[in-house]
Amino acid sequence: MNLSAPAIARPVATTLLTLGLLLAGAVAFKLLPVAPLPQVDFPTVTVSASLPGASPETMASTVATPLERALGTIAGVTEMTSSNALGSTRVVLQFDLSRDIDGAAREVQAAINASMGMLPSSLPRNPTYRKVNPADAPIMIIALTSDLLDRGQMYDAASTILAQKFSQVKGIGQVTVGGSSLPAVRVNLNPTVLNKYGIGFDEVRSAIAATNANRPKGTVEEGDRQWQIYANDQAKQAAEYLPLIVAYRNGAAVRLSEVAEVVDSVQDVRNTGISNGKPAVLVLLYRQPGANIIETANRIYEVLPQLQASIPQAIDLKVVMERTTTIRASLRDVERTLLISIGLVILVVFLFLRNWRATLIPFIAVPVSLIGAFAGLFVFGFTINTLTLFAIVLATGIVVDDAIVVLENVERLMREEKMEPFQASLEAMSEVS
Repeated sequence: MNLSAPAIARPVATTLLTLGLLLAGAVAFKLLPVAPLPQVDFPTVTVSASLPGASPETMASTVATPLERALGTIAGVTEMTSSNALGSTRVVLQFDLSRDIDGAAREVQAAINASMGMLPSSLPRNPTYRKVNPADAPIMIIALTSDLLDRGQMYDAASTILAQKFSQVKGIGQVTVGGSSLPAVRVNLNPTVLNKYGIGFDEVRSAIAATNANRPKGTVEEGDRQWQIYANDQAKQAAEYLPLIVAYRNGAAVRLSEVAEVVDSVQDVRNTGISNGKPAVLVLLYRQPGANIIETANRIYEVLPQLQASIPQAIDLKVVMERTTTIRASLRDVERTLLISIGLVILVVFLFLRNWRATLIPFIAVPVSLIGAFAGLFVFGFTINTLTLFAIVLATGIVVDDAIVVLENVERLMREEKMEPFQASLEAMSEVS
């Protein structure tokens, strides 16, 4: 049985099918997502909790253990690992590949809610979760540096402006800001002075909290007139905390400046970032599953000038790492390899057969076969990545060999067996098959 006989007998239909395959491959090439490696999304959920100042042992016993007990009741969990550091706990849950990640996330949230009664009441915020691919790395890292502003001010701009804008870019799945934390005022109490005045730590804390409350102030009325009182009780700078009265002793006010050192700082002084030897805040950008990494990077570059104008001029934005460079280089290498292969095919066929019509056949067959392969990649849900590009490069040699062997066999039958072109084509394909 000759599978190629119908195509040889119906040249018009074969030509139309070839054009259709070529068009489908060209369209699929534009729609295929681009990634460094094949897309394998493991259903993984990460739960994070923080308790500032707690040791790893305390985090393991008071935070990680209750979370593990609650999360361990979820069905379909294949692996659960937890890690504890100073003031933070991280629990990673990996589910069966057949498990729906959205349904698993809902059960994780329910388990977190069920464990709240066993967690310390001093947690500043409830544990959070996020759906992640543990094998996925950021596609781009942007560094914020400044000669005038400190890390806290840069982090404030990055978390309030840049993170939200980057999250709106099509193809971005997650934005993480690191290298510092939000601005804060740190109060370093002097135990010796507090003992001298007989003032406890809780008394100072209560005084700071009560004085720094932002509540309605009420109204003043006189007859049919009413005045609303507006005042801002929130202190944001260290200088505004210094005259705060924490207690009265012997009829005199004891101010915060007498019992503590008050400085402008950040919430977490043990979180830092460096870029080219300068203090920096880093913005890590992760892509959505299935997004085209090159198109996503191009969109980020398009919005960078706008984002630079939306933050203080003293802050410099600079891309310090992006993963599309190697991918673009791989694509260029593959394109160059394909062009060289096609050129060599044409040259070899023309030199050996000395027939431009015969040379035209592999010139058409090789590009159509390779471009049509992208349609197959799209139908079966593959991405353009290092492995698929490597496969196409290898397939180029196979397509080239097939084209030359078939064409040479047709020429041999026409020359030696004196067959007509039509009959020689049928016989040649039958022998090669």
